[in-house]
Amino acid sequence: MSFKSLFTASVFAAVVASPLAAQAPAAAAAPTKDIVETAVAAGSFKTLATALQAAGLVETLKGKGPFTVFAPTDEAFAKIPKAQLDALLKDKKALAAVLTYHVVAGKVLAADVVKIKEAKTVNGASAKITVNGGKVMVDGANVVKTDIIASNGVIHVIDAVIMPPKGK
Repeated sequence: MSFKSLFTASVFAAVVASPLAAQAPAAAAAPTKDIVETAVAAGSFKTLATALQAAGLVETLKGKGPFTVFAPTDEAFAKIPKAQLDALLKDKKALAAVLTYHVVAGKVLAADVVKIKEAKTVNGASAKITVNGGKVMVDGANVVKTDIIASNGVIHVIDAVIMPPKGK
């Protein structure tokens, strides 16, 4: 093969391959932090972390999973009257019921959440999912950020603490 043919073939290959390379997604590194570590690192879930600790659920959410967590922010917890929140943090059983109502077994990404009407939670009750005008709500709480990937599941941030039905 002549130099000119080799050069032409090389340039052709480079021109054809460049757009394909630009379209190929970069291989994302697998997350190394679990759901609890990811939430703590975010800095806006201090109350959730405290509540998980008080309810004895930290080790569960550090487990293999996968889990989907609808995680209320510190601002969401601040909407609960202080006396009510303090009482909830002291009642391990009630606290565990509320927190497990925020967790779904399995990894449910945002693209899947918008296709369902309800999600069966680890608590045993189902949380209502509504989509209206591109906005997703879980039991009336707005989903404000989606698909925060952790090594053992996914976190969707919500702007309110959702409460399970009575008796759950």
